[in-house]
Amino acid sequence: MTASSAWTTEKPTAVLVLADGTVIYGKGVGATGRVQAEVCFNTALTGYQEILTDPSYLGQIVTFTFPHIGNIGANGEDIEDLTPAARRGAVGTIFRADITNPSNYRSAEHLDEWLKARGIIGLSGIDTRALTAWIRENGAPNAVIAHDPNGTFDIEALKAEAQAWSGLEGMDLAIEATSGQSSQWDQKPWVWNEGYGTLSPEDATYHIVCVDYGVKRNILRLFSGLDCKVTVVPAKTSAEDILALSPDGIFLSNGPGDPAATGKYAIPVIQELIESGKPVFGICLGHQLLGLALGARTTKMHQGHHGANHPVKDHTTGKVEIVSMNHGFAVDSDSLPDGIEETHVSLFDGSNCGLRLAGRPVFSVQHHPEASPGPQDSHYLFRRFINMVREQKGEALLAERA
Repeated sequence: MTASSAWTTEKPTAVLVLADGTVIYGKGVGATGRVQAEVCFNTALTGYQEILTDPSYLGQIVTFTFPHIGNIGANGEDIEDLTPAARRGAVGTIFRADITNPSNYRSAEHLDEWLKARGIIGLSGIDTRALTAWIRENGAPNAVIAHDPNGTFDIEALKAEAQAWSGLEGMDLAIEATSGQSSQWDQKPWVWNEGYGTLSPEDATYHIVCVDYGVKRNILRLFSGLDCKVTVVPAKTSAEDILALSPDGIFLSNGPGDPAATGKYAIPVIQELIESGKPVFGICLGHQLLGLALGARTTKMHQGHHGANHPVKDHTTGKVEIVSMNHGFAVDSDSLPDGIEETHVSLFDGSNCGLRLAGRPVFSVQHHPEASPGPQDSHYLFRRFINMVREQKGEALLAERA
């Protein structure tokens, strides 16, 4: 795909400029302005609002392979970032078709207006199939997406910006996605015609501390739904401060950026948490950071995994589950040291999707079990973690009574 083969509209008001010089014109939607980011594609058919507010997409432009995005509008419930005022999520988005008027009883806002409020720059009316094929062949490119209602673009300057951007490798974005201070979470999973319930502190059975590298709300909801009091702490919280909260278990959250960069401050903390003997569970970036803390390596993927139709096999049960993925880095299976077991593997490309520390209550997965594409194929992972918490807490109680 070259600049000369760029798609055009009669009156382009937005443009995507790739680092190799490719120029793709289209119709602008959402916020105006321009931003440098990596372009990826997501194959999910639903959940565009959850995808665009997932903090793991910070620093990325999401191309939706499903052509009709925005038909059900937007609302205040289907967001995933913990602090929406900070607008931590995708910085840009690309659609095949124009956004139509919403048609859904839960819609509270037109998607275009919602994108503007979130500061997300959008581009519609292009051949997303061709762009997706290009990414699969060449890898996720660095780019600049720009939206100007007047259609005025300095293409050469945009090319220079795209080429100058360093990309996600070496970039610690978790520090931007994390919470600014500790907080308590009590919202439970959504129930049809009832909305979100809450867990009273006196009804909580367990206490989970979540290290927030860019956590998604539904992860926290599922913990609350299992009678867990959840304390969310910033990414740079020390192991001493985390353990001072007397948690029954520790959760390492998802998040954006290069795990090796975040690991510079996260790895020593995670290693101390493991040594404490407390149960530890990680998802996505939390999985990658746990892998690094245990001595494995992480690598940048060619195109990454982004979608809700990924088959993953759990070697511990022999079952295959359909999962939601959103990651551009992965734990290198060949680098897993002795004593670290690979528990899950992608059936698309064989990449690592899970690990556990032999003989210890420590495990993690690369995919997003809270996203429910299966729809609940992977919810057992939360119960697996709570069972570890329950077992350890029971053993401690017995020892105390003895």
